[in-house]
Amino acid sequence: MTQAIETSTATQTKRRPSAKPHGQWKVDGTAPLNHNEEFKQFDNGLNVRERIETIYAKEGFDSIPSDDLHGRFRWWGLYTQRKPGIDGGKTATLEPHELEDRYFMLRVRIDGGALTTEQLRVIGGISTEFGRDTADVTDRQNIQLHWIDIADVPEIWRRLEAVGLSTTEACGDVPRVILGSPVAGIAKDEIIDPTPVIREISDRFIGDAELANLPRKFKSAITGHPSQDVVHEINDISLVGVVHPELGPGYDLWVGGGLSTNARLAERLGAFVSEENAAAVWHGVVAIFRDYGYRRLRNKARLKFLMKDWGAEKFRRVLEEEYLGFALPDGPAPARPSQPGDHVGVHEQKDGQFYIGAAPVVGRVSGTVLTRLADLLESQGSYRLRTTPHQKIVVLDVARDKVDAVVAGLAELGLSSSPSVFHRSTIACTGLEFCKLAIVDTKDTAGRTVAGLEDRLADISERLPAQLSLHINGCPNSCARIQTADIGLKGQLLPDPDGGQTPGFQVHLGGGLASTDRDEAGLGRTVRGLKVTADGLVEYVDRVVRRYDGQHVEGETFAEWAHRADEEDLK
Repeated sequence: MTQAIETSTATQTKRRPSAKPHGQWKVDGTAPLNHNEEFKQFDNGLNVRERIETIYAKEGFDSIPSDDLHGRFRWWGLYTQRKPGIDGGKTATLEPHELEDRYFMLRVRIDGGALTTEQLRVIGGISTEFGRDTADVTDRQNIQLHWIDIADVPEIWRRLEAVGLSTTEACGDVPRVILGSPVAGIAKDEIIDPTPVIREISDRFIGDAELANLPRKFKSAITGHPSQDVVHEINDISLVGVVHPELGPGYDLWVGGGLSTNARLAERLGAFVSEENAAAVWHGVVAIFRDYGYRRLRNKARLKFLMKDWGAEKFRRVLEEEYLGFALPDGPAPARPSQPGDHVGVHEQKDGQFYIGAAPVVGRVSGTVLTRLADLLESQGSYRLRTTPHQKIVVLDVARDKVDAVVAGLAELGLSSSPSVFHRSTIACTGLEFCKLAIVDTKDTAGRTVAGLEDRLADISERLPAQLSLHINGCPNSCARIQTADIGLKGQLLPDPDGGQTPGFQVHLGGGLASTDRDEAGLGRTVRGLKVTADGLVEYVDRVVRRYDGQHVEGETFAEWAHRADEEDLK
């Protein structure tokens, strides 16, 4: 039975032209040009759910064919995780089946980061019962669990869907989770509430088979908050709240951002998008990616490569003429944010209640912590919370007389609302612990680094900026956004004195996005030969931060200093 759904290499729907086609469906035809395109075209990734429920959950891991296991499972938020004990030096030399365990990472999709305490309790229970108490808050506002057995997946889906959650298109060549402002609908200074647009897009288009075969993943972000709190410059599409002088509140449209090994910031199209047109515009941009996106080479298949070749003017013209059928009005650019976008701390809501942003260490929590968090909030009369694109948690609707109790309870759970600068601003990807692409450990390394820096920099902590970002990534793919951090670290193996290899990092310095204290978004600077071992990381960061402290001029950010400093001062 399982052989029946393996890819047919005979799948051909149109004849493609001869001169090195990009695999653009509207230009070259839809004939698949690589195996990834073959298996997607042969059987839509959404269809694998039925096989998981009726075959694989019953017959076990060995019943799963490769195209489902390494391909279509992603459409339902499932990746095989890394087998324990395989060092980073084997990542590039072993085949996927040699690296992978018989257990899965499961990604719970949380559009806009919006959760109720009931939903949080369900996720916590799934983690403790099925996931060995693992849970990470990601920088895409999802929650990831590990150690999931295929036999348990149908029951996990049943529990999630009973409270309005899912794993639908949490991974795969699809529209991934929609980032949304964590303070949507409650912030006093909000320009426009993105909740209706996020909900409309999610309800209409997530799980739509017509959008379930994109060239690669598609990332969305929507915010109406002036802090621009959804890292809009590095998403495929972003809608950023602005006020049009004649048309009132709406969104500024950005397209074509992405990091990984070919980082590129999104471009403004100069178009104003009203709330009523926002879902249609979103759909039009996704459809352009589906129809014109590059499919021949997987490492060139993100929307940023099409945007680089087309430019903003052509992209807007195609969007309006071929997909919308109407012209979008020109609109203003967003103003520079005047506050951080991570929402850490205690803030008054527009209804007089309070929201509290709290930081776990690099997003690492557990099912036990999530369940206890639900208990805490409900005991204090709060029933809503949000995850953030900065691996934080924001608690909503706290009465004035309950704030102190909630802050204290959060601290007991390791969720600080007044964290040190590096506790606040350090994020890390999954790393070697679970990821098959990773070369070095990240979560534990980051935790040790935060603790070490809190100790070593205590004497100058009051002089440091409120945010000084340290992003730690286990491989070149930049899930932790290393190019946009003050100090970004890309994992690699470095030679040691004994002729072997030791975990370490290439260093990027001076990156930042609009939601940080930079004048404008920009990518970090690399210095030739600047690499640091994992064991030497605390000492290096201590040294470079002290040089910034001693050399910067008044009002100069770390990023600004890092771009003008002599190379020797950055080593």
